Parts: sequence; C-alpha cells; structure tokens
Amino acid sequence: MVHFYSKNFKIGILGGGQLGRMFIQEAINFDVEIHILDPDISAPSSKIAHHFFQGDIRDFETVYAFGKDKDVVTIEIEHVNVDALEKLQTEGVKIYPQPELIRMVQDKGLQKEFYSKHNIPTADFRLITDSQQLNSNSDYLPFVQKLRKGGYDGKGVQAMRISEDFAKGFDSPSVLEKFVDFEKELAVIVARSSNGEIKSFPVVELVFNDEANLVEYLFAPANVTKEIEKKSQEIARNLIEKMQLVGVLAVELFLTKSGEILVNEIAPRPHNSGHQTIEANFTSQYEQHLRAILGLPLGSTESILPAVMLNLLGEKGHTGKVKYIGFEEIISIEGVYPHIYGKETTKPFRKMGHVTIINSSLEEAMRVAKKVKDTLKVVAENRD
Repeated sequence: MVHFYSKNFKIGILGGGQLGRMFIQEAINFDVEIHILDPDISAPSSKIAHHFFQGDIRDFETVYAFGKDKDVVTIEIEHVNVDALEKLQTEGVKIYPQPELIRMVQDKGLQKEFYSKHNIPTADFRLITDSQQLNSNSDYLPFVQKLRKGGYDGKGVQAMRISEDFAKGFDSPSVLEKFVDFEKELAVIVARSSNGEIKSFPVVELVFNDEANLVEYLFAPANVTKEIEKKSQEIARNLIEKMQLVGVLAVELFLTKSGEILVNEIAPRPHNSGHQTIEANFTSQYEQHLRAILGLPLGSTESILPAVMLNLLGEKGHTGKVKYIGFEEIISIEGVYPHIYGKETTKPFRKMGHVTIINSSLEEAMRVAKKVKDTLKVVAENRD
C-alpha cells in the first residue's frame, strides 16, 4: 500500500453528496487525492473532487471497477454495493467502514439484533416480514414500523398507534419498535482509527421538523447533566469498539423521561449531527474520519465555542432551479457560517445547505439561529 503522503495515493468515496463535498474540503488540507463515484453528474462533490466518475454506487461491476486502483475506499451513504466492496477487500484494498458493518447498517433488523447481542441499550422491538403480520402484533401497539432496508431522512418510517393504522403499513420486512417516551433526542459522533484509537465528540441535542421528520436545529453542547453526557459518550465508544468499525460513527440516542439512554439508529460515516464541528470544534468530523481511515492520530474533539446548526431545507411549494433569499443579510452577522451544498435544484424539505452559528453564549447563538431561519430562504426561481 502506498503511503498517504505519496502523490500516487488515492481515496475513493462512494457517494458525492454534501458529506463527500465537506470531506473533500478537509482532505485538501492533507493534500490527499479524492475520487468520487456518484450517479448524478451534477452531484455536490462533482465540481471539487480531484476525479469524478458518474456511475451507480449500487452496481457490482461499477463499484468494483471504481475501487480496484484505490488505496482506501470509504462511503458517504450506506446504500452501496457491499458485494463489490467485499471482493475489493479480499484483493487488498482498504475498505473503511468495513463491508460487513455496512451490510449490517443497511438492515435495521440486523442493527437491532447486534444491539441485543452486545447489551447495547435500545428500544424493545419485534421483526416482521410483511404487512399481514401487523395484525398479529396489535398487542404491541403503539409502535413505529421501520423498513429494514432503504429508509433514510424519515422515509420508510410509519407510526402505528391504533390497529386502523395498519392499512398504511409497509408490506416489506420491517422492525416494529416500541414507542419511546423520550425527553430529548441526542447524538454522539465517535471515531475509531485503524490503529484502534477511539475518541468521541461532545453530545449534541437535536430538534426535528415534525412535518419532514428531519433535523431542523442542532444545539452543541446538549442541555443535559454531566452524568448523561458521560453515559452517552460511553455508550457510543462501547458501540464502536464492539463493532470494531474504522472511521466515524454517528450514534443517535433517545434520552427517556425516566433518564435512560437508548440507541435509536447509527450511521457509519460523517453525519448531519456533526456538521457544527467544522467551526465549533478543534477537529471536524470530516477531518477525524480522514485521520481514522488513514491510521493517523485522532484529533482533539474539544469544543471551541457553543454552537447551533440550522439545516437549510427547500421551502414548501418550491421546486426547480434554486435561489437563496437573504444570504447577504445573514452573513453580515458575526459568528454565522453558511455552507451551501451546490445542488442545482430545490424541492420541498430537500437539504440544500446548513448554517452554523457560534457564540460564547449558547442562548445568543440560538437567538441568532432563529433570525437566520426567518431570513434565509431556499426557493425556486420559478415557483411551481
């Protein structure tokens, strides 16, 4: 294997969305050559990757051909062809996160079984194969039905409160997860290097847009006790160690009203719940992922200042070529850092960018974030 500071060293990324784009921006500082594979010729990473290849990340031959001349292959989305990655791994290509872990994360049922096997706290669950089995689980109500495969950003999730809700159920293999009476939704970004070093970032608090089931705000640090902070990070570090994952792992958590901390879902890559680390921490989650997969010492995860991250979502009723309103006004505010993802078209609730607001006072950062949300709008040039 060529050393990473050699000009012949190549990292390949499956997926060229905003996560890949932000990873490239950090990799430039290490002078590492990044190759991207994505089906969309105008993907956010396409304009800044050293080499961009248009192709299907779920197709065996495409992924295999892309990866066979790379030193390391990583992902920015889980929905990739794992069989090709396993073949590449047997041929000496470093695949991080490891293919068997990607395969597990692709299946929410396998995730839940892994948690049970390794005593990772999580909500109670049952597994079903089709919608007909919903009726035989009416004793389990209320619960959330989650598709085992293919769901993301709130898609593939249905709340089931009464048996009449079964009519809208998914007719595919699913997880039935008992409703959790939670106080807050939290997240921890944790990293493990190929040398086995583990570091976790401070706990953040997530506030969701109920209509889109997407994160709208993120507060860092989370408003939790030191005990909850410590326990959350311990769970995340224990989980990544049990998985033996190399790279960054996002661990989404429920803090229940009784004070329990339960793992909700995981993502084996940089994640929306770590965007604020670019400005608010000594090391960003993207640099940490790079350090981890290259076997370098992990960077400091300490916070520099409190932060609020606001997702920029496409406005309702707007589909078409994107236009940003209020941009100049928000960047005139001290401590406001916009990240526009370079997507050419918008649609309702599509993630088009994010804004991080840092301030010595979290309360002030929250006030500014509200102003940014009210001012900066993502619309279509010609409204649908």
